Amino acid sequence: MPKPRLKIIPLGGLSEIGKNMMIMEYEDDIIVIDSGLMFPEEGMFGIDLVIPDISYLLENQKKVKGIVVTHGHEDHIGALPYLLPRLNVPVYSTKLTRGLISVKLKERKALTGATLKTVPFGGKVNIGKFAVEFFPVCHSIPDSAGLIIHTPIGTVIHSGDFKLDYTPVSGKPTDLSRLAKLGGEGVLLLLSDSTYAELPGYTPSERVVGETLDRVIAEAPGRVVVTTFSSLVSRVQQVINAAAKYQRRVFIVGKSMSDTVRMAIDLGYLRVPDGIIGRMDELKGMPNDKVVLVTTGSQGEPTSALVRMANRDHRQVHIVRDDTVVISATPIPGNEGLVNRTVDNLFKQGARVFYDRVASVHVHGHASQEELKLLLNLVKPKFFMPIHGEYRHLSLHGRMAESVGIASDRIFLLEDGDILELNPQSGKINGKVTSSNVYVDGLSVGDINGVVLRDRRMLSKDGIVMVIIAINRQTGKLVGRPDIISRGFVDTRESRDMIDESRDLVAETLNHSGDRPADWGFTHTKVRDTLSKFYYEQTRRRPMVLPFMVKV
Repeated sequence: MPKPRLKIIPLGGLSEIGKNMMIMEYEDDIIVIDSGLMFPEEGMFGIDLVIPDISYLLENQKKVKGIVVTHGHEDHIGALPYLLPRLNVPVYSTKLTRGLISVKLKERKALTGATLKTVPFGGKVNIGKFAVEFFPVCHSIPDSAGLIIHTPIGTVIHSGDFKLDYTPVSGKPTDLSRLAKLGGEGVLLLLSDSTYAELPGYTPSERVVGETLDRVIAEAPGRVVVTTFSSLVSRVQQVINAAAKYQRRVFIVGKSMSDTVRMAIDLGYLRVPDGIIGRMDELKGMPNDKVVLVTTGSQGEPTSALVRMANRDHRQVHIVRDDTVVISATPIPGNEGLVNRTVDNLFKQGARVFYDRVASVHVHGHASQEELKLLLNLVKPKFFMPIHGEYRHLSLHGRMAESVGIASDRIFLLEDGDILELNPQSGKINGKVTSSNVYVDGLSVGDINGVVLRDRRMLSKDGIVMVIIAINRQTGKLVGRPDIISRGFVDTRESRDMIDESRDLVAETLNHSGDRPADWGFTHTKVRDTLSKFYYEQTRRRPMVLPFMVKV
């Protein structure tokens, strides 16, 4: 009888940056690692968020024993409000991550009764046949964890998102001694973060940002507005430290930032001197050179506080000359245009703007090449699988593993949905599960599919033409000329002749269809095809043609 194998199945995060989700399965037990979202790409019109497809988990619901979360960023926890109502299993994480998850669930009014369990660093939790131990890693958010997963066939190490910062602002440095000890005992598989596998050298320490913020706040003639991700608690701490040093008060703007800061203070992750944080109603009477504002909007999100300030649309804060704005984040791929527009609008209003291309106001939270090699050398895994990245990142990380002596037949490059099967001696990629994107659009989750997106894409390119056809109820014959309305295709006034010609064309087509009233499906297709061909010949564009029939 063949021995059972350990299955590793990524449902997200291994063909894109974001929506991280990994499954580990052994016999009748499944654990899920992370449950993240991704922001929509440019062609995803009207889509708010993208989350992983959990069909495989729903098909195997009885096997799913728990969700383990490495840290509190959106691309690791953002899908939980959509997933937990359908898969009500316990969620295991560190203390701050648990706080961020509960803020997220409250925000979406999702399943307040979810079972959230806190696991301390060094703590071990048994989930089915897996024993999961959390160890500290350094990332751009405190309480980030890597996972040591003891399985029936050997130890698996999941790095989580990490870098090697020996002087972190808050939290502990990555626990290299624990990893080296495990490396000595033997590790079956290493799953390691590939996000910055393209970057040579080492990732700079968070201290660099602290020094820049200190200098900017010291020299600013007026107010300072710092924008960053609401979950970047260590950056908020750096702002508070610099503000206290130069006798400025800090005002938190925006709901998600306020909720996170309040939660981080309650849990003891933010150290705030008395009287430093002010209420927004106190802002009016304060001299400008005594004010620091902390806000969201680093990604140019249209509804965020910074973007509303940049567009002169914020109720309480208007940008004035001598304001200094610090954008302490790098744009997520796909958001560059929005961020650039926000920066331009801030400059237009007379603000001085510091962003990642002009000052060291942000360092990323991921390991560069030399740190990735160090991890591989310490852990000395039997098998290696790069995770978290687009295919080029995974591929480069795989080559790096070869360069430090791991045989190429022991390195597995997977994409979302691939199934890696391991036994203690060998591994192979065997089959695929469903792993498409699930789109969140307003209140609907998963109702929008590729066809709807294709239609939206067509509408955005060449517009729409509606043909209203009046048909005599008794004879089935055309009554009068068809009406044609176009939106986003041509200027109806300038192209009146072409539109008139197309009305005649429809009338001609319908009058030629014989004595018997034609079937509406046939008529619909004929009108659509005739007009599509005519408009393409006239304009080289393909608008969406929608015929409507009215019986009179």
